Amino acid sequence: MRASPTSRSCASSCEVNALFELPAVRLPPGAVHRPGWLPVSKQAELVAACREWARPPAGIRHTVLPGGGEMSVQTVCLGWHWVPYKYVRTADDGTPVKPFPEWLTDLGRAALADAYDDKVLAAAYQPDVALVNFYDAAAKMGLHQDKDERSRAPVVSLSLGASCVFRFGNTVSRGKPWHDIELGSGDLFVFGGESRLAYHGVVKTLPGTDRPAIGLPSGRVNITLRESGL
Repeated sequence: MRASPTSRSCASSCEVNALFELPAVRLPPGAVHRPGWLPVSKQAELVAACREWARPPAGIRHTVLPGGGEMSVQTVCLGWHWVPYKYVRTADDGTPVKPFPEWLTDLGRAALADAYDDKVLAAAYQPDVALVNFYDAAAKMGLHQDKDERSRAPVVSLSLGASCVFRFGNTVSRGKPWHDIELGSGDLFVFGGESRLAYHGVVKTLPGTDRPAIGLPSGRVNITLRESGL
C-alpha cells in the first residue's frame, strides 16, 4: 500500500489560521489523507442519506459505555450495530440494524483505489459496517483503537460539515507521538496496514467552519466504513 506522504496539520491556533496554508505533516505508513476528496454534490447526497439513517427505528443515539457514561457523539450504525466493544445485529431499541447499502461499498472501494493506488486491494474490499457519528460543537472522541473487527482491512473515513482537529497517534499507546490534522468537509482519511490499529480521536470541532450549503446547518458528520470479518 502506498501512503500519502503529507497531510495538513493543525496547531492549537488553527481555528484562527484558516486563511493561511497549514504546514504539512508526514503521516505514518498506511495512513492517507485526501483533502476535498468528495465533491460538494456528493457531500450533500451523503448528508441527506445520513438524515434518513438517523431516523428511528434503529436510529441515532448516544452510546452508553460499560461504566454508565454516555459518549458525547451521537451514532447510527449500518450493517452491524456497534456496542462497546462488539458488533450485534440488533439496535438499542430492539429493532434490526439498518442495512449496509451496496453503493456505500462502491464508495469505499473508490476511496481505497485512490488512497493506495491499488485496484486489486480496492476490488477485494468488502465493508459491511458503517458507523455514522454526529458531532455537535461540544462533542469529541477520545483516543481509541478500532479493534472490534476480526478483519484488519483498512478503515475508510469520510468527513462532512464542520472541520475538526483529528488526532492520529501510534499503535502502542494513547501517548505521543501523534499528529493533529485538520479534517474538513469532503475529506477522505484512510488508515490500514501498519497504521490499522493506530490510536485516534477527535479533539474538537472548529468554530466558524459549518457547511450549511451541503444541508448540514451546524456540526460535523463522520462516516467510517469497516470490514467486520464476522
